[in-house]
Amino acid sequence: MPCLDDIIGLSGFQIQNVLKGKSIEVIGRYVHRPACAHCGAKGCRIKSSFWRRLRHSRQGNQLIELVIRSHKYVCLVCRRYFNLRIPGILPRRKATENFRLEVYEKHHGGLSQRLLSKTHGIGEATVERWYRDFVVYRVKELSNRHSPRVLGIDEHFFTRKQGYATTLCDLGNHKVHDVILGRSEAALRQPLAMLRSRERTKIVVMDLSDTYRSIARKHFPNAMIIADRFHVIRLVNHSFLKAWQQLDPAGRKNRGLLSLMRRHDWKLSEEQKENLESYLQNHQVLREVYYFKQRLNHILLLRGLSRRGMRPHLRTLLEMIAQLKAGPLHALKTLGETLDSWVEEIGRMLRFSKSNGITEGFHNKMEMISRRAFGFRNFQNYRLRVLAHCGWDGVFAIRN
Repeated sequence: MPCLDDIIGLSGFQIQNVLKGKSIEVIGRYVHRPACAHCGAKGCRIKSSFWRRLRHSRQGNQLIELVIRSHKYVCLVCRRYFNLRIPGILPRRKATENFRLEVYEKHHGGLSQRLLSKTHGIGEATVERWYRDFVVYRVKELSNRHSPRVLGIDEHFFTRKQGYATTLCDLGNHKVHDVILGRSEAALRQPLAMLRSRERTKIVVMDLSDTYRSIARKHFPNAMIIADRFHVIRLVNHSFLKAWQQLDPAGRKNRGLLSLMRRHDWKLSEEQKENLESYLQNHQVLREVYYFKQRLNHILLLRGLSRRGMRPHLRTLLEMIAQLKAGPLHALKTLGETLDSWVEEIGRMLRFSKSNGITEGFHNKMEMISRRAFGFRNFQNYRLRVLAHCGWDGVFAIRN
């Protein structure tokens, strides 16, 4: 008879018969005599026999059920009883782990509980229970991970009642490492202290948050802090728009001009450049501020520079920061003070190419998870769901 391992996907069985009706019944038996489940001795004797009916998979529109001849054994060494433990089937379960995993992956992929209940012959509550069981199993396997070498820290909104949550992202492997409720130093102190091997973290990427910077310096002593390029460019653009509001409030309300002024100059067509230049000709101070912003963004967008290659750009950056701090406009003066306090982290940003764009992408995915669940009240349920979706990149072994 053919080996069940080749057809069904479970090892150690032999097919005896196949019956077709409403479902496909595969009758087989386990061919290996197991060792004692308590002491590990091999001297075991069959005490009694019974049949086990297990859901296993689907073949087309029909359900495959395994009908297995199982035994109760007694150990001749320790004199204790135990039932046959079958690889790929947990005790007291009425379905194999392959079948449970199939239901989990289909529900994980978007199929509703009602549809899975009809196609797989199980209750809707069973789908939810199995799904949560595999989610907890995934997160449990992730609990002993080491701290990532390249860490991204950013915040995202959770609920109005509980506020914000902090995302720790493994930028090297493109995975979410953990999600922590809160964004203050008091909320993050204990979870960060429990991270394994924090000394192996070499790079921490973050936005221009003084709180996160002090936390990173305290909990990751061997890490270099790098400013996130997206947040730095956004800060420069927002400060420029505030200065524009002070210089020309009427022009700031023009949506066409707003679209042109917010873009980088190399993304403008010739016609758009001419329209923008005709407007700036009537506002000379604004024209100087605009081209100053463009030169500053050109420097901040550089990446992957060597130490020697970044020196002239860093020198120019320091001169421009000094000009901002000495300027008459309050918005630009505040920008200069902020860039001056983060000049070391921004200087490292010119050398390295890592950014928190991966973390921002995961935030979009987290928002979709929350929408599909119609919101979360319990943060631990939200954390389990996020780590199962965004923190896993492999296939775990079937539990025995």
